[in-house]
Amino acid sequence: MPSAAQIRAARALLAISAAQLAELADVTLRTIQRFEASDGIPGSRGGTLERVVDALESEGIEFIGDPLKSPGVRLKRVRR
Repeated sequence: MPSAAQIRAARALLAISAAQLAELADVTLRTIQRFEASDGIPGSRGGTLERVVDALESEGIEFIGDPLKSPGVRLKRVRR
């Protein structure tokens, strides 16, 4: 699972707002804000973090590196 830093970086790379990511992932804006404000890998229940990851990956984001020691993201393809 990605770290909070990777989620923030992925969103910045896609040039989307937290509200847009929340809509893509079908979660609340507050959830995205909580994930991005956390240290390390955000805590999640019921597959919420997985939905955020799936939404970012569907937009072309690839999470690379160790999420805690060397977190990174890259754009695999141009967004639709």
